[in-house]
Amino acid sequence: MKMQKHNSVEKMNRIIKNSIAVLLLLLGTGFLESAQAHKVNIFAYVEGGNIYTESYFPDGKPVESGTIEVFDSQKQKVASGLTDKDGKCVFPVPKKDDLTIFINASMGHKNSYLLKKSEIGD
Repeated sequence: MKMQKHNSVEKMNRIIKNSIAVLLLLLGTGFLESAQAHKVNIFAYVEGGNIYTESYFPDGKPVESGTIEVFDSQKQKVASGLTDKDGKCVFPVPKKDDLTIFINASMGHKNSYLLKKSEIGD
């Protein structure tokens, strides 16, 4: 009888441990989806004295009317703008420096892109 009781306790412990593992896996997946839901992509490049940015969501939809802010290496805002219906924003190079370009696409969708001084050219 004791052996049966011991086996039952072991079986119950295994079930509880497996249930906890499954629960943690499901919660972890939910957290990843939540983090992904607030992601937005931004890319920037320089051409002809202008900085071009492109911003879009993970599903490929462009960020329309997203706020673009540009900060120099001393954390001073040097430019800003809004994305168009295609998720693009163009502005003159404000200065030759490492520039951090932020996108705020509302509802917690934010990201940044570092445009290095060496990429800006002359």
